[in-house]
Amino acid sequence: MSEKQSRRVNGGGKIYPYRGVWPTIHETAFIAPGARIIGDVHIGAGSSIWFNCVLRGDVNKIRIGCNSNIQDGSVVHVEGGGAETVIGDDVLVGHLALVHGTTIEDGGFVGMKAVTMDGCHIGAQGMLGAGALLSPGKKIGPGELWLGQPARHIRDMSEEMKAGLRDGTDHYKQLAQEYLEDY
Repeated sequence: MSEKQSRRVNGGGKIYPYRGVWPTIHETAFIAPGARIIGDVHIGAGSSIWFNCVLRGDVNKIRIGCNSNIQDGSVVHVEGGGAETVIGDDVLVGHLALVHGTTIEDGGFVGMKAVTMDGCHIGAQGMLGAGALLSPGKKIGPGELWLGQPARHIRDMSEEMKAGLRDGTDHYKQLAQEYLEDY
């Protein structure tokens, strides 16, 4: 894939086609410099993809809703012939996370350096903590907190924790808009 086949978008990141399919990115989404988005990827309004992320929609689809953020250095990929990756609205994916063939419902959270594997599902406002490994096919219920390697259910999240997730989403949405103004 040559540089001639890429385009800079909404902040400086690059998008590339795969087999003729280009990513679709809402005009209000922020794609930081150094980010690479390839193939069948859709990014919704107000979402942000931060520095040095890779979103590779080559062998299946990646769908990211509105006001979600994929933080620095994270990788989002898919399972060929199996699980696409679906990230809902208001989702936080922490720095250096790996999300692979997973569904994350609205308000979900994947902590820094956490890993989700093929066929995983994180329910609405569910949280996979920093450094955790969610084994293939595991399901985090709505509002549950999972930690460890392999991850297991620790407890249900408090209302205070859920509010913190909403605050984090709001912070990244504001930060992305500030970056867009500078680019």
